[in-house]
Amino acid sequence: MHKILIIDDDDQLRMSFQKLLEEEDYIVDIAPSGETGVEIVKNQPPDIVVLDMRLPGMNGFETFQSIHHLAPKIPVIIMTAFGTTETAIEAIKMGAFDYILKPFEIPEMLAIIKQAVEASRLMHSPVNLDTQPFNDGDVMIGKSKPMQDIYKAIGRVAPTDATVLIRGESGTGKELVARAIYQHSTRSNKPFIIINCVAIPETLLESELFGYEKGAFTGASHRRVGKIEQANGGTVFLDEIGDMPFTIQAKILRLLQEKSLERLGARTAVSVNVRIIAATNRNLENALKEGTFREDLYYRLKVVTISLPPLRERQEDIKLLIDFFMGQFSAELGIKNPGITKEAEQILSNDPLPGNVRELSNTILKVLIFNTGIPVSSEVISQAVIGKVNFGNGDKGDDNDDQSRKLVKKWIQNYISTQKGNNLYEKCLDKFSAILISEIMNITGGNRTKAAKLLGISRPTLHAKLEKFGLTVTTSMKELDPQKNSWHYQNKKDKPTTKKV
Repeated sequence: MHKILIIDDDDQLRMSFQKLLEEEDYIVDIAPSGETGVEIVKNQPPDIVVLDMRLPGMNGFETFQSIHHLAPKIPVIIMTAFGTTETAIEAIKMGAFDYILKPFEIPEMLAIIKQAVEASRLMHSPVNLDTQPFNDGDVMIGKSKPMQDIYKAIGRVAPTDATVLIRGESGTGKELVARAIYQHSTRSNKPFIIINCVAIPETLLESELFGYEKGAFTGASHRRVGKIEQANGGTVFLDEIGDMPFTIQAKILRLLQEKSLERLGARTAVSVNVRIIAATNRNLENALKEGTFREDLYYRLKVVTISLPPLRERQEDIKLLIDFFMGQFSAELGIKNPGITKEAEQILSNDPLPGNVRELSNTILKVLIFNTGIPVSSEVISQAVIGKVNFGNGDKGDDNDDQSRKLVKKWIQNYISTQKGNNLYEKCLDKFSAILISEIMNITGGNRTKAAKLLGISRPTLHAKLEKFGLTVTTSMKELDPQKNSWHYQNKKDKPTTKKV
């Protein structure tokens, strides 16, 4: 569980905030003053700090400076009123993670906290190169020659300030390589910011990267510092840069050439000192020919290029990866490692695995979630990886997909025809979400940890969705027989015999 320190002199806000975050499964420390907060950071460092700017005695800016001096890798989120916005911006420029204006919307604050916790994890969690499993942090597994070459390249480029372009197919570990370079660099005590160029809508990407001035566009009620400026002194990882909009590429080029940027609506440039690491799974040479990627930016980025091999080109590493993921996910799920048969290992070794290491890890996780305690067999792996399960009807996978699509379309048409008013998008998503969560809970026997893992959400989020959709565990008299007991999740409106979970 992640620990959050709240520093605020408002007793009511502090206690309410503590209750809210504990409900979200965080460990929370509280401090009514900057002095107390700094002492907590000294003795019991949290993962992140939420800091109010207006404090008695040591003010928020002084408190931030002390915390940043003690532990520069701890992300600090600043809460501020309009009157202290400029001070907050100065703190951001000095390394604070982000700031939010009071009063704030709870979902917005929770989203920023989630980002800060992930940033803290990435900065503090080491990336071990070819080490034994279960060391702290993440591990790059591989003893093959291609992976040994990658480790050497990381060692050579990390101590420099050179721009690095990491190339490789999806799932080959580009983010791990970027983190390893950062952690072995001279900037390892400074911020590390990850920006996924395709995850942020094109209309928002420019302001997210470069920030904006007050009045730059409708709704810009105050100045905001962008992610690149937040990382001043540290490292910025631009993931999927091959998909970056052409108009924004020019600003990245200027950043690399002149070490400066312009916020949206600004008349003057701001100097920044950041190292750029970029990654892409696209063929940039084809993008140059198609005119979707700037040639000058291409040559600026590829000062050093690290090309990651797909899994099919380092098959001797697959058994090491299987053993690692079997141990890691068994520990995370709280189950005994059931092992895997040689036949199952052989299927994984022979499969092309287009999703590479990510696909392999997801496959192992999936089979462990549904495992009953026996070694993972070749039949189970075939179903999970190859997906050629006929369900007894002899249909091909594509035919099954077409039939499923037709059934879903028919359901949507019927559902829409019975609904009144607007907001059909949210209604349909909620309906599908309720069905999906209900089925996952049934499949995992009511185990919330397994269900949350399979869904890719946290346990508190799963709990909130169970409450939102009114999903309960139901048991009939027959099901109370120890030999026949089973879990069944359904909407509480469907049957009267239920018990709340």
